[in-house]
Amino acid sequence: MSEALAAVTADKIIDARGTACPGPLLEAKKGIGQVKVGQLLEIKSNDKGSRKDIAAWAGKVGHHFLGALEAEGHDRLLVIRKK
Repeated sequence: MSEALAAVTADKIIDARGTACPGPLLEAKKGIGQVKVGQLLEIKSNDKGSRKDIAAWAGKVGHHFLGALEAEGHDRLLVIRKK
């Protein structure tokens, strides 16, 4: 699955590297409104809690958390807007 995730192209990329919790989550909340339903938002974060926080938020509000990929010094968190 990681290979398939690595091949996807985000419709919008939010770079939240260098921000601590809850910065990446707040950026994700703002960013999701900038993509259309069905589009993919990527959040780049080097905050360790972001994987759990963004996955939980996406599920709670009805979006689809595709997963996270490790990149050089950060994670790529992928969320599809569902509503």
